[in-house]
Amino acid sequence: MSLRAFFSRLVSSHSTACHSDDGLKARASTDNAPKHKWLSYLLQFLFALTLILSAVWLLMAIWYQFGGRSPIAWLTIIVVVSLLSALFGVHLWSNISKNAIDSQASNKNARAMKTQKSKMLTKGLIGTYATIWLLGLGWFFSIEAKQARDWMPEVAERVTYTRDASNPDLITLTNVRNFDWHTDTEATERWETRTIDMSKLSGVDITNSYWMGPLIAHTLVSFRFEDERPLAFSFEIRKENGESFSALAGFFRRFELSLIAAEERDIIYTRSNARGEQVYLFPISHLQQHEVKALFESYLTAADELNTKPAWYNTLTSNCTNIIFYMARLVSDDRLPWDYRIWVSGWLPNYLHDAGMLDANPESTGQPWSMDTWYERTHINPKVKSFQNSSDIHGSEFSRQIRQGIPIPPLADSQNIAEANAKSAAQASH
Repeated sequence: MSLRAFFSRLVSSHSTACHSDDGLKARASTDNAPKHKWLSYLLQFLFALTLILSAVWLLMAIWYQFGGRSPIAWLTIIVVVSLLSALFGVHLWSNISKNAIDSQASNKNARAMKTQKSKMLTKGLIGTYATIWLLGLGWFFSIEAKQARDWMPEVAERVTYTRDASNPDLITLTNVRNFDWHTDTEATERWETRTIDMSKLSGVDITNSYWMGPLIAHTLVSFRFEDERPLAFSFEIRKENGESFSALAGFFRRFELSLIAAEERDIIYTRSNARGEQVYLFPISHLQQHEVKALFESYLTAADELNTKPAWYNTLTSNCTNIIFYMARLVSDDRLPWDYRIWVSGWLPNYLHDAGMLDANPESTGQPWSMDTWYERTHINPKVKSFQNSSDIHGSEFSRQIRQGIPIPPLADSQNIAEANAKSAAQASH
């Protein structure tokens, strides 16, 4: 083979190899293109979803604060919807124009100019929307809860207390509610002063009142005493006259938070009898007295904090159930595990059952109670269906009747016994 023929073949082979490499790269680029395209679509979808959800939050916050007839609410709706419509419209038109120009190989300059204009317009619209939204966010968190409003009678007063100088267990509570309810909206108002002895605390009961299906319930806590009628506490929204509860509005600083101390013949009767809600009372087991006292003290602390600085009710984070859980977890050395049912108030009894805080065998018959049995035995409504509330103004008959058929657990003698019994009850519940 001549030298010339050798170099000719070498160049030819190199050229073929180069073409082969370019083909592999092109094929790899083609294979990766769908992946990059789907990733781009996913990011665009998440960005659009974020914009829509943030706009919905802002518009609902303004709607619930100013009302549907407010010019501010409608002006904000028009501005926000117009901005987002323009933004999505520009994005859609940009994609249509890009596809049209891509089909014309000679229009590279026109494509570049339109792409640049589209990017600038998109950035301007996003910047304007972000500015409006951040201003709205700042406005929302600047809204302060108030003590002075035209409150409904049942939440008009705030519970306060004094502690006996010579005996810190003696607590005198003022503004304890003891209304005599005639209908679900009419009652004889009565705010009283009551002195209790914390050294006589003998247990805690949880009351769940179901008013909107099995998932949502209002939770109250009753403290039992050795020789006195129970005292109930309830975190509630502090409604103004003419105002009604809305779970959605509860996300948007619409209601202040209120702590009510009340007689059970008032605060439970109004739910079971006057309103016709389905009410259940669960005695909490495996507690020591120092835990019960600590929980009672936490209510006194909450009263102090709300009297010093009012706070907002929040449907998710600061409602009648999870506030109780936060306090109980602090005083029980974290014996209560975190669980999603803390935010689903209707399932709180099931959570307590699974956590071993309901006695697995309250009648000592050897047969553990199921949750169906607990719900059957603790149903208050049939027990007080014909109860004459007006004849028991300062008595304990109502409290006695709602506990019929429910064995009341004694306090545990030690932490080891309490934890062991709770663990045994939790295992039995499963």
